[in-house]
Amino acid sequence: MTGATILGGISGPDLTMAERDFFRSANPWGFILFGRNIDTPDRLRRLTSDLRDAVGRDAPILIDQEGGRVQRMRAPHWTDWPAPLDQAALGDRAIWLHHYLLGQELREMGIDADCAPVLDIARDDTHPFLRNRCLGTDAETVIRLGRIAAQALLAAGVLPIVKHMPGHGRARVDSHKDLPVVDAPLAELEETDFAPFRALADLPMAMTAHIRFTALDDAPATASGTVIRMIRDHIGFDGLLMSDDIGMQALSGTMAERTSAIIGAGCDLVLSCNETLSQMEEIVAAAGAMTADATRRGDAALALRQVPGPVAGLRDELRALGGLA
Repeated sequence: MTGATILGGISGPDLTMAERDFFRSANPWGFILFGRNIDTPDRLRRLTSDLRDAVGRDAPILIDQEGGRVQRMRAPHWTDWPAPLDQAALGDRAIWLHHYLLGQELREMGIDADCAPVLDIARDDTHPFLRNRCLGTDAETVIRLGRIAAQALLAAGVLPIVKHMPGHGRARVDSHKDLPVVDAPLAELEETDFAPFRALADLPMAMTAHIRFTALDDAPATASGTVIRMIRDHIGFDGLLMSDDIGMQALSGTMAERTSAIIGAGCDLVLSCNETLSQMEEIVAAAGAMTADATRRGDAALALRQVPGPVAGLRDELRALGGLA
């Protein structure tokens, strides 16, 4: 059975024999790539093919390719994309072109899922690690542009993974290093932070936020049964729900303890990005196999993968709008 994990502990641009053997045994639902895995186009295409060969199926391969500071594939082989908030200032068409062309570059490399768009709302006090990765400073703008971005990725043959559900824009610290705590009342959160995720709850996949909402629970949202039930029942999201990176310092405990808490709270998948083979063994054992509901959601998401559309003239159009150098 498929494991309830997405694994990214690939050490470099080539798959080692030890990694191949481990992935064949672990059988994760999918994989995620990082800058350390990116070299030349030919080498990247070989890596994505080798990962799928290791598990014997057309497993999804994810990447964080937003633009700005968060993009794993860069020049000289690929485009250096502007940050989403900067691109949003150029209008709806620029956002569509940005995500469609970006998606085309991913799909050509065998990558078929992008951890984007960010549906968090940028505020004056949003931590810099997140702020310009957002699409807007109000819910209405984020909803409109988030829908456009997701549709563009899908048209390019890439599955969008919205993040960070149910909202990370109030974070004043970097969750890679510490746990953000939000004290806003629940009614205010529902009108603002949660609204984009509720409006786009029909999209196929989402990533949780490593953030604590005191109005809901003492645990981080990723590992909170209360928050996950709210995501399912109130926000109305029935897509595939994965954790943010399990290695981030917003979480506490061993890798096995973090995994058990995340799966126990109701997430479908645990995302492991930078762990060693021995750490991933702990995570895989603690995560177990995907549940029937998680498998259903995963199958529904993968069924949306499609052949990319044409690109002729679109890069010039985005450049004319000021969205490319």
